[in-house]
Amino acid sequence: MRETSVKLLKIFRNLILLFLCIAGCTGLFLLGQGYVVCQNALSEEPLEKKIEAVREDRNYTSIGDLPEMYKDAVLAVEDHRFYEHHGIDPIGIGRALLHDLRTWSLEEGGSTITQQTAKNLYFSQEKEIRRKAAELWMAFEMEKVLSKDTILELYVNTIYFGDGYYGIGEAAGGYFGKSPGELTDSEAVLLAGITNAPSAYALSGHADRAIRRQQQVLDRMVACGYLGGAEAETLIWDPVSDPIK
Repeated sequence: MRETSVKLLKIFRNLILLFLCIAGCTGLFLLGQGYVVCQNALSEEPLEKKIEAVREDRNYTSIGDLPEMYKDAVLAVEDHRFYEHHGIDPIGIGRALLHDLRTWSLEEGGSTITQQTAKNLYFSQEKEIRRKAAELWMAFEMEKVLSKDTILELYVNTIYFGDGYYGIGEAAGGYFGKSPGELTDSEAVLLAGITNAPSAYALSGHADRAIRRQQQVLDRMVACGYLGGAEAETLIWDPVSDPIK
């Protein structure tokens, strides 16, 4: 009986080692494919030219013209270690991986602001593993040549806000008839939450969902130390007193 148990343990151990070997080889293969996709994208349009094209938009907003409340909200809800990591966040990736393994999905990717900016600039929104690998390589490329403030600036100018609005400039003007610098603190936090799921939180048809999302953003801001609990309670958007345009 003991001899049989030992044999079974050896078989189990060998199967685990085989699985890890296959997983490692597959991971390296996908990373290699992602690198090729990244380099092809850069050869077709270098990063400098891509950034130049984005900045030509008349609604482009520099980081100096963004409300501090909006920047804090974006960092809190999207990537609160943004100024600490170098393009990827191992902690965020690990948390997302555990979630996706539990749910057998690709719901969470652990993407940093840098990765999301790479996706916005170069890649599709499709949740595909090779594209995610290319996104990682592009994030490294961006972090090598761009400052954190520039990456954050590019992010808020390329993200989708629902209702056909791309970038914080279009969203602030389209929803509230204001420039980003004129947004109230409540409006700024509200807009920071919409980009998580623009079709679900677009203000034209889902204001109630957007307000619930805003509460999540405020909770996150409190947890990250950007706001106190009492202050957060005063920032819930009221569509009656502050209607969209």
